[in-house]
Amino acid sequence: MLATTEYPAASPDAARATPLLIVHGLFGSARNWGVIARHLAKDRPVLAVDMRNHGQSPRTTSHSYADMAADLAEVIAAHGGKADVLGHSMGGKAAMQLALTQPDLLRKLVVADIAPVAYGHDQTHHINAMRSLDLAGLTSRGEADRRLAQTLDDASLRAFFLQSLDLKEQPARWRLNLDTLELEMPKIVGWPGTQGQFDGPTLFLTGSESHYVKPEHREGIRALFPKARFAKIPGAGHWLHAERPREFEAAVEVFLNA
Repeated sequence: MLATTEYPAASPDAARATPLLIVHGLFGSARNWGVIARHLAKDRPVLAVDMRNHGQSPRTTSHSYADMAADLAEVIAAHGGKADVLGHSMGGKAAMQLALTQPDLLRKLVVADIAPVAYGHDQTHHINAMRSLDLAGLTSRGEADRRLAQTLDDASLRAFFLQSLDLKEQPARWRLNLDTLELEMPKIVGWPGTQGQFDGPTLFLTGSESHYVKPEHREGIRALFPKARFAKIPGAGHWLHAERPREFEAAVEVFLNA
């Protein structure tokens, strides 16, 4: 089963609420969501997972959305059989796949800055940047950042990727199965064309500066998710939960508590 971090609800009343399952995006992990998970746990139990081939979860040769949805279903089954699910980017697609194929497992769905469509971009260049990092003798994140800066200019991306670098191991190692993620990249940026319908409340929450969820996607979204609502976080891009965390939390809380 996926490595799962549990955040108990803040009160006995909140402990009886439907748990929230948080599903991170590509190259992420449960630890990226720690602060947000703790804040959201004031109203409900919260679970955050490492997806397959990420963090402490199993390494596999497949990284399809069908497989990722099955992983999430297993986690939900182990924690009561029903959950609200919040997924960002790749995690949002995995959550949508789960909602469309096993809708009885979900009460509400939050999809953060992604649509059920195939995208033309590719993230393999980020894998190449991580592979290029000289891991010999690395003992500090600062030194790792300096080395990674030779191939990756974006400081925020470097900080994000380096959260998946295990410096306790010698030599240091990535907590990512880069080989499988590279081979399965067409599936990750794609969409399997899943049919079906999730009739539960669904929030598509996007960054106002992001272009991942376009107006022309809405018709297709509503065909799959008839109760879809749309909201934007002002001033945020694709990493809306990291760029505007308090605003993101507030939007999620309002939706889940409604």
